[in-house]
Amino acid sequence: MPTVDQQTEWHTITVRIPFANAKHAATAKQVIEVDRELQPQAVRRVLSLEDNILVATFTTLTVRLARLVLNAFLENVDLVVRTISEFGEESERQPSQA
Repeated sequence: MPTVDQQTEWHTITVRIPFANAKHAATAKQVIEVDRELQPQAVRRVLSLEDNILVATFTTLTVRLARLVLNAFLENVDLVVRTISEFGEESERQPSQA
């Protein structure tokens, strides 16, 4: 079985996820980047921000792995978006109790 160094064909996927504002995009990036890839020898992930857009680039050894990694990432994004939608704006509007 070839090692990563011997592998010549990597598969790259870049996904751009727009958010309502730059703060939400930064929150999503911060939450998602805490989790490391389970197979770092086979998956490389780079997250970056372009204003209100979260940009995720995945490079994987196989197409199947690219699909699995992308699916897991999109599930995480969905959870972050639903959480922001449910709690983010509401908590920002409410004055803190002293």
